[in-house]
Amino acid sequence: MPREIVTLECTEARKEGKPVSRYMATRNKKLQPDRLEMVKYNPFLKRRTVHREIK
Repeated sequence: MPREIVTLECTEARKEGKPVSRYMATRNKKLQPDRLEMVKYNPFLKRRTVHREIK
């Protein structure tokens, strides 16, 4: 099974002292071997921010 479930966490929230927002996503390990990065909405900051995969 090449698809795995990953957790995405906001990269800007901790710098601003706000709670982090997290999203669940899936990725194909064979096609995307490096960490996933997506622009998602952060409700605490009330704007779209970069969310990066965490372990």
